[in-house]
Amino acid sequence: MAHMRDRQAVVIGGTGFIGRHICRALTKRGYEVLAIARKPAEPIPGVAFLALDAVSAPSDDIARAVKSADLVVNAAGDSWEGDEESMTASHIPLVDRLVDAVATLPRRPRLVHLGSVHEYGPVPDGTAIAEDHPTAPHTPYARTKLIGSRIVLGAADAGRVDGCVLRVTNVCGPGTPRGSFLGGLAHRLRRTTEDAPLSLTLVDDRRDFIDVRDVAEAVALAASGPVTGRAINIGQGDASSMRELAWLLISASQVPADLVREENGTVHSKGGSWTQADIRLARRLMGWSPQVALKESLHDLWAASATSSRPAAEAARTEGH
Repeated sequence: MAHMRDRQAVVIGGTGFIGRHICRALTKRGYEVLAIARKPAEPIPGVAFLALDAVSAPSDDIARAVKSADLVVNAAGDSWEGDEESMTASHIPLVDRLVDAVATLPRRPRLVHLGSVHEYGPVPDGTAIAEDHPTAPHTPYARTKLIGSRIVLGAADAGRVDGCVLRVTNVCGPGTPRGSFLGGLAHRLRRTTEDAPLSLTLVDDRRDFIDVRDVAEAVALAASGPVTGRAINIGQGDASSMRELAWLLISASQVPADLVREENGTVHSKGGSWTQADIRLARRLMGWSPQVALKESLHDLWAASATSSRPAAEAARTEGH
């Protein structure tokens, strides 16, 4: 086996919120990393970049881009904010062509595909979702993500690729895009003053949130773990109150509580009222467990939002977990 410093990784969607953290984590482990995205973004130290629109690129072009890789990570895709056409393009044909490209390579890289906990669909409150839970997604985002994950798992079962799927819960931490609830809240808090207090509608939904750096660590461990053909949940393993998370972020911002006004209203959830991943399989197969507490994650989210200059729509791409 090659020494880690000789190993090469390609991250599709490597300039997005999650992709950037994956690139950093792999670089720290000694990989030579190539980030692939449609257009350049702020450089990542030690990471090479290739401009390639993987959504429309033919399999041959993708194969050339990943031909020397020991690890290929698919962190590309469209968020909740995208329309169904763009979700379909980035979650299904892209994955199909990527699998075809990887399957043709003379050397077989490990393919790690980022799926979503929402592929399981809504579940009753109190449910810890294990990997054998039935998949019954209700939204275009979740349905198209599930199809992409099935493409990877089907190819792995058929022996075409050495692939796995990480089904990731909601993600937070430094760089969280404004298109998400917590990223949008941080953006609004930075504009909150005595003359412009913040009006906030909160719900009692509970979600499993995981720090983006823990997701990146899971990808790094999946690169060599016994995970071929498996779908593996990656999350905190707890269902956190959305109201409590909002107030943790408000506390981190040091915006006075009297400048935040909770209002009654209805928030239409796209992912059900409850998510909680059972993460025991990730511990057993990869030795992975979350290390970053949500309080720390939201503190770092707030600190990073001071210097974030990426437009909301651009930053939100690839971040629908």
